[in-house]
Amino acid sequence: MDRSVTGRRWLWRPNAAETAAHLGLGIAQRLDLPEIVGRLLAMRGIGIEQAVHYLTPTLRALLPDPSTLTDMDVAAERMARAVRDHETVGVFGDYDVDGACSAALVTQLLRGLGLVVHTHIPDRATEGYGPNETALRGLVDKGASLIICVDCGTAAHEPLACLAGRADAVVLDHHKAEGPPPAILATVNPNRLDCASGQGMLCATGIAFLTAVALVRHLRRDGFFGPGQPEPDLIALLDLVALATVCDVMPLTGLNRAFVGQGLRVMARGARPGIAALLEVAGASAAKGLPSTMTCGFALGPRINAGGRVADAGLGLRLLLTEDADEAREIAELLDSVNRQRQQIELGVMDEALRLAEAQVAAGHAVLLVSGDGWHAGVVGIVAGRLKEKFNRPACVLAIAEGRATGSGRSVVGLDLGAAVLAARQGGLLERGGGHAMAAGFALPVEGVPALHDFLNARLAAAAAMPAAAALAVEGVLTVRGATVEVAEHLARLAPFGQGNDEPLLVLSHARVSRAERVGKDGATVRAFIEGEGGGRLKAVLFRAKTGPLAEALLDPGRRPMHLAGYLRAESWNGSVSASFMVQDAAYA
Repeated sequence: MDRSVTGRRWLWRPNAAETAAHLGLGIAQRLDLPEIVGRLLAMRGIGIEQAVHYLTPTLRALLPDPSTLTDMDVAAERMARAVRDHETVGVFGDYDVDGACSAALVTQLLRGLGLVVHTHIPDRATEGYGPNETALRGLVDKGASLIICVDCGTAAHEPLACLAGRADAVVLDHHKAEGPPPAILATVNPNRLDCASGQGMLCATGIAFLTAVALVRHLRRDGFFGPGQPEPDLIALLDLVALATVCDVMPLTGLNRAFVGQGLRVMARGARPGIAALLEVAGASAAKGLPSTMTCGFALGPRINAGGRVADAGLGLRLLLTEDADEAREIAELLDSVNRQRQQIELGVMDEALRLAEAQVAAGHAVLLVSGDGWHAGVVGIVAGRLKEKFNRPACVLAIAEGRATGSGRSVVGLDLGAAVLAARQGGLLERGGGHAMAAGFALPVEGVPALHDFLNARLAAAAAMPAAAALAVEGVLTVRGATVEVAEHLARLAPFGQGNDEPLLVLSHARVSRAERVGKDGATVRAFIEGEGGGRLKAVLFRAKTGPLAEALLDPGRRPMHLAGYLRAESWNGSVSASFMVQDAAYA
């Protein structure tokens, strides 16, 4: 399909070849699956022997030996000694979801083992990202003899040096390294240059969980556990790992599938008061269905992030650690309010950033890099993400204040923005900077912004040839009659969906809308009932449809036959299950 009603191309996803079809048929027959599900597995590179673990990912099958990570045994032994000797520990985190979750995991684990733990989440505006000497010394002054930095620290050579002779330091991180690790006791980071663990797809909270496994193993070996000291329930910590993995946009393949799948089940139990309260405040409580990756990414994540963006950076960590339901509700409501405030700030920045980005697209820039005086540094990452989605190319947004530019960027699949930012830092273009393939943050003097833009344009030049709107990667075609509840339920077994494991985008061929109407409080949702030329009837839904050609096509009284692209899902309502199609695009047949 060269041009849909929204102007997008529809392309077959790579690997949608006859070989995948043949392999998919074998998978379907072996595992008693619908043929289309077997084909989808084959297109994801999953063979017959791997398919069982893919459909039912378990930690037992996928969890690696933590010792394969460089410095892991050193870090775990030092933490075990802190437990045995009843030391006071300081945990230094970050102000995003992964930072809050990894700090919460380590803090909860060590407190459960009887330690006093002090935490610090830096203020984005006054402290910036990563460890700083003042905060580190503050933790030591509170009695900490071991400092654990989570989701940060890999590049903090100078700040961590202040701990020499005063406290040991351990870093649990996943950000790209540009050279040797800091001169501290241990840096556990699968993305450090000398780590061959192959676990570079994990977020910091995933690394923290592997560290927890290693710590418990050390303590068990030493005979620490007994009738008066039971082993901690590590599985109960997986809700934090799932939330961070989704919100930090880690690929949902391999071990991350097991982390997220199991973590969502833990989250559904409602045992963590903070997450339960935030789900309720966000209107996504368990009563409305089990938590999903969308719940994490669109309901929980933005609210936890909001504190670090425009308010108290420690709110997210406090929410995740509290055991008091009333306090959890109070913090959740505050974060919800702060998130609404963040949305208003974001709208103001977005309008101007959009105008600047459109001019850069017209000028042929590979990378969008826009800046503005007075823009709030707490929302630049979100705005960068919006620009990336709209224009389908890497986007960086900078807030300028007092002669300095603080920026955040988001990239598209296949273009490593984190590596480009590290290269810019190594080239002297940045005061600080780092990140991973899909996201990065940095700071520089304002006069250096044009040179940075030139550098990123050259480094990520391939983006200039990308289409203005991302093509839709189609994975299969169904008739309306073939879009059954059974098929939808089997498709759900490919979840969790997210980065690296997209929900299958399918095409319903030759569908005719028999009835369509606007529904919802503001009429921004279109609900349609469609029929196939070979029979069958199905409900279809289009969200965010207040205006636009796609909504007009579904509501068109002419009812011309269409091909609909979207997601087939099984939905429960009043005790019954039915199939629904979530429309993403349409083209006239």
